[in-house]
Order: sequence, then C-alpha cells, then structure tokens
Amino acid sequence: MSDNTFSRIFGIISRFEFIKPVQERINSQYVKFFKINMSEFKDVSEYKSLNELFTRSLLKPREFDTADEIFISPCDGTCLSVGSSERSKAFSIKGMSYDIKELLGTAMSEAADAQYDFANIYLSPKDYHHYHAPCDLQIKRAVYIPGKLYSVAVKWLKKVESLYTKNERVALECEMSGGRRLWLVFVGALNVGKMKFVFDERIQTNAMADFTQIYEYENLKFKKGDRLGNFELGSTIVIISEHGSIEYNLFEGKELKFAESIGLIKF
Repeated sequence: MSDNTFSRIFGIISRFEFIKPVQERINSQYVKFFKINMSEFKDVSEYKSLNELFTRSLLKPREFDTADEIFISPCDGTCLSVGSSERSKAFSIKGMSYDIKELLGTAMSEAADAQYDFANIYLSPKDYHHYHAPCDLQIKRAVYIPGKLYSVAVKWLKKVESLYTKNERVALECEMSGGRRLWLVFVGALNVGKMKFVFDERIQTNAMADFTQIYEYENLKFKKGDRLGNFELGSTIVIISEHGSIEYNLFEGKELKFAESIGLIKF
C-alpha cells in the first residue's frame, strides 16, 4: 500500500463519527497521548470525529503586533531550520538540503540561482492545524505539485534526501507590501490527506492527480492574520523570501505559536 493510499484511507476513518461515548473516549485518548493543550478550543467532548478535533478552530482570535514591519508565524509548530540559501540550496534540517527551484516549480518566476532566505516550520499532531497570512500579502499564483506522502518528522528528514521536493505540496507565490516576493509552501505528509485553502476550492490535494496544476489570481489580497486554510493533521510549512527582505528572530528547535512575531520585514 502506498503512502498516498494509506493517507486517503486514514482520512476516511478520521471522518467517521462513532457513537458519542466511543468518540469521546477516542478524542480524550488522542488529546492525552499527544499532550494537547485544549485551553483555546472547545471541550474535547464536542468534536464529532477525529477530523473535527484535528482541524479544531480557535474559540477567539489570537492577538498579534499590527505594525507593518512585524512578520508573524503563520501557524503553530517547531522551527526545524532557518537561514539563507547557498546556490539555490536550502536545508530541511542541518546537513539535509533541498533545491528551492525544485521545491517551488512553476511557482518561482525568478532566477533560480539568486539567494533566498528560508524558514521551515513543522506541525506535529498536537498543534493547531490552520495557517494564516504572516503579513499583508497578495497571492499571485498557487501551484499544486503531486508527489509522495512521506512523513516529515525529523527522523524521516534524516533518511530521505531532499524530502520536501519529493512530497506533494502546494506553493503560493505572493507579493508583500513594497513588492518583495514571498513563497509559502505547504508540504503534505503521511496521514495528511488534505490541504485546504479558503480562497480556492479547486485546489484538491491527495486526489490521485499526476500532473502539476496552476491557478492564477488577480487582486487576491489578505491582511496579516487572515486564515488561508488548514492541514488535516500535521505537516510542514516552508517560507521562502528574497534574500534580506525578512530578518528572522528564529532558531532551530524553537516552538512557535501562530501570531507570535518571528521576524522583521525590510521594506
């Protein structure tokens, strides 16, 4: 059974609604096993399926610094790597590289050999799985790239060379205020059968597609903090930007919460 098929089956099971006492038991065990802090969410007994629990929404919006230059984390997670590319090479974790042009595919309309800054954020099963705009931005293009669904946990990143470029992903080509380019890449993973985007229901992931799909947009703008979509379970978001446009306040292993400041935008 392929990883993609397993993830589709897991997705079906996770959406199944068991009778209330059984579902409450399943939900409670999941929360306990992954040590999930539910203080910002509904009571665990109110979720009718594991999928509802995975994709839980915040009861109230998180506050963030509204200053234009503040770049916030788009999601909960852990920073696995941050830095600048070397000859278009970035790093998923120390010692394991991937090619930025290969990662972005046709979402990159710029020179592949330019220097870029990158930050990789890993979402574990315990994390809030929605993702948001890290700054005011305009989405120019979304590119769905089919691929595998390897786990993106650290132990797999150590095993599989250039794993991010092998996995299914959606890359958003964006423009920040001032015209600087920003790419947000949502990488699928084992058990992550779906990635959803609020602005385009046509983007269907883990749907047995075998070709790249490109979606172009005009005047599609989001304010900092606006919700862009969600993973169904955990995965990874890779942030790519033109070199020097974001000064990150990050380090490897830093645990993050959506809405906290992680950098300064250099206009």
